[in-house]
Amino acid sequence: MTIYLCGFMGCGKTTVGRVLADMMSLEYTDMDAYIEKRSGMSIPQIFAEKGEDAFRRMETQAVAELGKAGGIIACGGGAMLKEINAETAAEYGTVVYIDVPYDTCYDRISGDTNRPIVMANTKESLEEIYNERVPLYIAHSQIRADGKKSPEEIASEIKAAVEMK
Repeated sequence: MTIYLCGFMGCGKTTVGRVLADMMSLEYTDMDAYIEKRSGMSIPQIFAEKGEDAFRRMETQAVAELGKAGGIIACGGGAMLKEINAETAAEYGTVVYIDVPYDTCYDRISGDTNRPIVMANTKESLEEIYNERVPLYIAHSQIRADGKKSPEEIASEIKAAVEMK
């Protein structure tokens, strides 16, 4: 079983993913950490030295590799924006969008130096990015989870929805 968690930066993919993996006795993988390990570079290094396009290609490769391995996968905020990634993820499993209001996400990510997109944008421009991404998250997922609940409640909701699917 493979479950991809998607949503804007700071929506709780990592926290919910770990809880869900424990709850379902599945492996947990953070896609960004996976990419860092495979490339031998941090995400900011990849962006600085190879560019965002190279990072996005690494994400596309990771979606397929992790899908084959199975488990709970916390995707980077941009991973499920590309049609090919969403299609690949849907072939291997279920994509879940964790829906959290922008202000909550911003409070969680503000000042995070490990997020190149956060460091390169203002609060207002990040909100524009958020607003552009939400329709894609919705279109590219099969399940939409209410991210305003506790991580345990969100994980339980996702587990129940996946089991009913």
